Amino acid sequence: MILVDTNVLLDVLENDPAWVDWSLNQLRAQSQAHDLAINPVIYAELSLAFDSVQALDSTIKNMELAVQELPRPALFLAGRAFLKYRREGGNKSNVLPDFFIGAHAAVQGWGILTRDVRRYRSYFPTVSLITPTST
Repeated sequence: MILVDTNVLLDVLENDPAWVDWSLNQLRAQSQAHDLAINPVIYAELSLAFDSVQALDSTIKNMELAVQELPRPALFLAGRAFLKYRREGGNKSNVLPDFFIGAHAAVQGWGILTRDVRRYRSYFPTVSLITPTST
């Protein structure tokens, strides 16, 4: 299973001139080898680009993305990673979406298809990342 980060999906949905080709090619390539999924955090971030739940759900279905719930061990790990972030000088006061996404992948042993690697590499070093620099 591969979690698809919001930025990759928005590249395709918004036809981002700099990233649409890479993101679309990776979605196609990864779907040949893995099941692709999002979680509730990614779903919530994607909702900003849609006018209705029905439109978002239709897009998710058409893209053949599974929606996977976050298990409690992932929620716990996200909190622990955020605590480390704060202790290292991070200034955000709420657990960031990347912590939930990274923890979900770490607990499940999944990879992440993303263009935003900094927090994932720093706080979830065991997670396999598919990025522009790794392809």
